[in-house]
Amino acid sequence: MRFAKYHALGNDYLVIAPQEAGDLPHQPEAVQRLCHRNFGIGSDGILIGPITSPETQFGLRIFNPDGSEAEKSGNGIRIFSRWLWDHKFVTEKPFQIWTRGGTVYVEVLDEGQIVKVEMGRASFESYSIPVAGPNREVVDEILEVAGSEVHYCAVTIGNPHCVIRCDRVSTQQVKELGPLIEKDSRFPNRTNVQFMEIRDQHHIYIEIWERGAGYTLASGSSSCAAAAAAVRLGLCQSPITVLMPGGSLEIEINPGNHVTMVGGVTRVAEGEIFDEIFSDKIIPGGT
Repeated sequence: MRFAKYHALGNDYLVIAPQEAGDLPHQPEAVQRLCHRNFGIGSDGILIGPITSPETQFGLRIFNPDGSEAEKSGNGIRIFSRWLWDHKFVTEKPFQIWTRGGTVYVEVLDEGQIVKVEMGRASFESYSIPVAGPNREVVDEILEVAGSEVHYCAVTIGNPHCVIRCDRVSTQQVKELGPLIEKDSRFPNRTNVQFMEIRDQHHIYIEIWERGAGYTLASGSSSCAAAAAAVRLGLCQSPITVLMPGGSLEIEINPGNHVTMVGGVTRVAEGEIFDEIFSDKIIPGGT
């Protein structure tokens, strides 16, 4: 099985063509093994494409390290776009990519080093995220978790997000509360979680607990969701630089809450995965 590895601000993905992936999308344990940092190649997810799409030339499936399938990933889309550029499927002309979370419009810049993505519309409507309870905009609500109350906005940009407003982001708090919020009963499809600190009107800092992946150095869709929430709360104005442990992204919130993301991608490696990785008797976490 041939693969390529890229990272976007430290958020790394394996890109595998469909003819190489075979039945991988139906084998969550194999996805888990590939993503494992010690027993596999190691990554924050797997991108399988280009797949056939009735809507666009390029379709993309995105898998989390726990084997579940994601609707959309901003960093994953940028990485896949760079892979398409590197393999000469695209040029500098804009193109479209289909994901389960909607079709995005992409432009590769600076010889592949920078990718611009029109991510779609950010919505706070509970039924589209989804969030349990009556139909409403989920803006500045209170969530009780681990004996404390946090203020949050729920957002979809094609996948679900919960943006927690903080005076000061604490990595310990992200790792303690993130997994509890991800699986909170009000989020029937689970949720990505962002802990957001406002720096000024055009800069925010976030740390991320990613659904199906855990603590993550950077996330494109999380950056879009957090920036949209900061604007919706009246705390920031577009454009917004979203700072993360892995680096920064430039986000624009346009009229109608349409979101554009610009950021870098780094090519890491290409190689071959041997079947032995799946057939050995070592069980991660076992004794």
